[in-house]
Amino acid sequence: MSLLEYVKVGGIKTARLSRQGLVQAIADEINTRDSQSPPKLLFDANGHALAMAILNRSYLEDMNRADIIHADGEPLVIASRLLTNSPIPERSATTDLFHDVARTAHTDGVKFFLLGASEEVNKECADKMQQMYPALDIVGRRNGYFSLEDEAAICDEINASGANVIWVGLGKPKEQAFCVRNRDRLTSAWLITCGGCFNYVTGAYARAPEWMQKSGLEWVHRLLTEPRKLGWRYLTTTPLALILLFARTSSKV
Repeated sequence: MSLLEYVKVGGIKTARLSRQGLVQAIADEINTRDSQSPPKLLFDANGHALAMAILNRSYLEDMNRADIIHADGEPLVIASRLLTNSPIPERSATTDLFHDVARTAHTDGVKFFLLGASEEVNKECADKMQQMYPALDIVGRRNGYFSLEDEAAICDEINASGANVIWVGLGKPKEQAFCVRNRDRLTSAWLITCGGCFNYVTGAYARAPEWMQKSGLEWVHRLLTEPRKLGWRYLTTTPLALILLFARTSSKV
């Protein structure tokens, strides 16, 4: 990967990369990596992540092991513009990045493995992505219901598939912990955390209107559409995330 620039947003060292910049970084690593090197870790940061990093030490330690952390949430981009002289160029929502990388499959030699969600959602996501991007090589998939004892066998399955990009959709903090714990077992170029991304592809989760995405209010849309599931989380993490964005954002990393 080329030399990256960073900014601290809400206390998290975040890459100053556009969506296209992330896609290029992924492609560069696939095409130039040493086969003996462990996968690179690409993690996402949003308001939930900022709050969790303060409340969960193990999660913070896992985040600090990432090779790249990208701004999945628009509030991080806004904070970098207001409070630093080296802003993040744009939001790189993981749901968008998933499609961005899939579009480059033919030219960049991308091979996906989808890990996470229920069996039904995982399979439907794989089927829909294959329909949308016929050149995409989805070499394997597995649902997210497994124990620690299953992980060695899962890693063997992933390695045997020849995947070079593994999308890990287990939710925070499980997906980051899985990536860190199994990094040295895997032979792919990338481990990329993606939360509920597969559910967005299938339509199980709905994206917010574009104006809400651009204004940093996508979390409000999620709260309104899934109040029972997300109400307590947003009520407890959003105020803390806002405090962190104002108090711990700077050009100095």
